[in-house]
Amino acid sequence: MRSVRARAAIGATLVVAVALVAAGLAVLSVLRTNLIDQADLQAEVAAREVAGQLALDTAYADLDLDDEEDHPVQVTDEEGRVVFVSQGLRAISGTGSAGVSPVPSASVGATPSPGDDDDGGGSGRPERGEVSSDDPDFSDGTATVDGKQADYRFAAVEATTSAGITLTVHAGAPLAAEQEAVNTVRGAMLTGLPLLLAVVAGVTWLVTRRALRPVEGIRREMAAITASEDLARRVPEPDSRDEIARLARTTNETLTVLEASVERQRRFVADASHELRSPIASLRTQLEVAEAHPELLDLPGAVADTVRLQVLAADLLLLARLDAGEKPGAARIEAGALVREEVSQRTGDRIPVTVEVAEGAAYEVSGSRGQLVRVVGNLLDNAQRHAENRITVQVAADGRGVRVEVRDDGAGVPEDERERIFERFVRLDDARSRDDGGAGLGLAIARDVAARHGGTLTVHRAPEGGAAFRLWLPYAATA
Repeated sequence: MRSVRARAAIGATLVVAVALVAAGLAVLSVLRTNLIDQADLQAEVAAREVAGQLALDTAYADLDLDDEEDHPVQVTDEEGRVVFVSQGLRAISGTGSAGVSPVPSASVGATPSPGDDDDGGGSGRPERGEVSSDDPDFSDGTATVDGKQADYRFAAVEATTSAGITLTVHAGAPLAAEQEAVNTVRGAMLTGLPLLLAVVAGVTWLVTRRALRPVEGIRREMAAITASEDLARRVPEPDSRDEIARLARTTNETLTVLEASVERQRRFVADASHELRSPIASLRTQLEVAEAHPELLDLPGAVADTVRLQVLAADLLLLARLDAGEKPGAARIEAGALVREEVSQRTGDRIPVTVEVAEGAAYEVSGSRGQLVRVVGNLLDNAQRHAENRITVQVAADGRGVRVEVRDDGAGVPEDERERIFERFVRLDDARSRDDGGAGLGLAIARDVAARHGGTLTVHRAPEGGAAFRLWLPYAATA
């Protein structure tokens, strides 16, 4: 079954069916038990009434019996012989004896009255009999009275006559009412159960259909987005506050992020193509001129364009690896030594760089040495383009990490541009020269690398008046 509605309807119907069957069986069991208890009580009352008369030495022919059809009676003696049956009883089962014809017995007829013995005195026999006070034994059986066979519940009560003879009285109570009631309830359940299950299945189907209607709307819209490739579209959000509404909101948030990612990728490709076009065109022009007029070859210019093209290609490759989720290494790096080494290798800078690191301090971080060197180099390149007379790099502890701050005394970064400068291919108006400025990827790369290392990169106003770029990296985990 591929339909959620069908599975929900069938599942709900099965659960309700099992519950109703269990409840029905329990109801029938309780009903049957209660009715049998009532029959037991009726049979016991009838049996004790007859036993009481026998205990009073009432002759069998004089026994006062209630409705003999509803309460058939069978009396047996100590040897199990049938000594009395109620009028009209033609067959019986379930009492221990199937006999319905009384046989002669010492107890047949009226029991001698007390003191009516031969010696005229007491013979030691009790003056009157007694009825057993023990709980009677109950059993199920059948009886045929006046040609009608029916099921009965029999109670067995013992009675002792004044002559010391123990008789067992079996009196029955009909089970027809119990059977009729149970059959009526069972029939009502069997008739109503299919109807109730049909109602449950239908209601579940309709409720599930209504509940899943927003899901179908989301599916159709997603299919339309997939077919049109229009990521600006959004799925409908229901007004409810349930899981489906949260699914729709999450889907729209995912589409927003995906749209932004695709748009950023498109911009990146367009900007990269634009940035690559200039050095490639310049280099081609110089090579074509050199081919026609070798004496006019601008070799330094060709080398500069080649270097620029190489740097740009390296930046684009690094950004592609970062976007692909490349994780940095886990090497332990001393931040102060890394900064000193990078500054010492920059021999062509127009402004000398001052490094401030506390003597004897160790600032260990973990990650990719090459990428962190790239971050420091990009920040120094940016400072060289904007500084007037001074550039300072300070390495110091900052909370649970290390702060590497690059400051210059240039014009600084306007406050409303401090986040924009970290976007790719963004150059402020005073740094748009392709001769002196880069392609606008250095700060974007630096921030991405910092984020991949669990750190941050922000820009502030330096005490010297220019920009202060603060790179924060967490300490390396201790072994």
